[in-house]
Amino acid sequence: MAQHFSLAACDVVGFDLDHTLCRYNLPESARLIYNSFAQFLVKEKGYDKELLTVTPEDWDFCCKGLALDLEDGNFIKLADNGTVLRASHGTKMLAPEVLAEEYGRKEWKHFTPDLGMACRSGKYYFYDNYFDLPGALLCARVVDSLTKNNGQKPFDFWKDIVAGIQHNYKMSAFKENCGIYFPEIKRDPGRYLHTCPESVKKWLRQLKNAGKILMLITSSHSDYCRLLCEYILGNDFEYLFDIVITNALKPGFFSHLPSQRPFRTLENDEEQEALPSLDKPGWYSQGNAVHLYELLKKMTGKPEPKVVYFGDSMHSDIFPACHYSNWETVLILEELRGDRDGKPEDSEPLEKKGKYEGLKAKPLNRLSKKWGSFFIDSVSGLENTEDSLIYTWSCKRISTYSTIAIPSIEAIAELPLDYKFTSFSSNNSKTAGYYPNPPLVLSNDGKLTTK
Repeated sequence: MAQHFSLAACDVVGFDLDHTLCRYNLPESARLIYNSFAQFLVKEKGYDKELLTVTPEDWDFCCKGLALDLEDGNFIKLADNGTVLRASHGTKMLAPEVLAEEYGRKEWKHFTPDLGMACRSGKYYFYDNYFDLPGALLCARVVDSLTKNNGQKPFDFWKDIVAGIQHNYKMSAFKENCGIYFPEIKRDPGRYLHTCPESVKKWLRQLKNAGKILMLITSSHSDYCRLLCEYILGNDFEYLFDIVITNALKPGFFSHLPSQRPFRTLENDEEQEALPSLDKPGWYSQGNAVHLYELLKKMTGKPEPKVVYFGDSMHSDIFPACHYSNWETVLILEELRGDRDGKPEDSEPLEKKGKYEGLKAKPLNRLSKKWGSFFIDSVSGLENTEDSLIYTWSCKRISTYSTIAIPSIEAIAELPLDYKFTSFSSNNSKTAGYYPNPPLVLSNDGKLTTK
């Protein structure tokens, strides 16, 4: 990787959709996602009705980067060396002495030093995006309920969570108005979605006019993708993108061989037969990065076109695009907004503020009192002095796999396309790639850090 990164040097600019191009009103979307699962568990699977009631304080539990141990019901926050910084059983935080007894200073049992460690397995689940996070709160409260009622261990609720995902988000759910999530988004999109600012729309047109190939690659299905794009960009959104890929099933899109995951055409949002290769731009479903890159070579006339991909999920977007496809990556990290609470970059459209919220819940991108900073933490049992601060596993992955990290696309939309961003690869810096500023806790105007 070069020490500097510029969009002008890229031939192709790709985007994830949810929480990247499309920003959600987080307090509202989080409640909706939580309710979609909680109603299913209570009504279809017989779980405790208490799950349906959430207080504003409950949302403080949500913090990106947590892992749920599916066997013992513990949530953990990992340090960059694989040790456990904080842990909870359900929503109940473990006291320092219990933490020390249970985990000590050794690596967590499922940790592998390779930063590409799987984020999903039959034994644990990492929460790394805003679609996931409401599920973390729900699962923690399920553990509380099961522990209180029957002390159940090992836990066996995950199959019911998976069934809830299938019920609410299966491919046909949008069309059939299944579950709670899609019908509610259709009914009142303005409650949950932020339209793209004019500056971002102008920036997309500017990229296109500069000869860049623009791609949209999303794991959302085509019907939901169309609803989102028409709402945030306008009914003519398709002209902005040369290639649209829906139901991309990331991260498999990047890691799978073409034979495992061929592209499919769509007719009326129904997938058609598999394609042996990708021959022309257009709207497709599923697919793989290998066949896509072959098409990009043809479209650009270059043997190695340079691709940059914008996404919000380390698991689905940033790690696989960097690791498997060697693309440049721009991480959308809304924690950079919440980190500078009250500063201008934290602005929301005025008409949204307070319009839907009753008791104010903590936005998911704000600091959690229970879990502390997403970026660093103090080593358990030591005073919070400079020497005891340690990077989180999530923070280390950002500087390893992202070219740069930004709070939103809007934050860079008014910069010239040839603006030179300092990338994370510069001097192996943990903070160089954050734009416009590093998180407060990693910068000199915060508590400190980097050495």
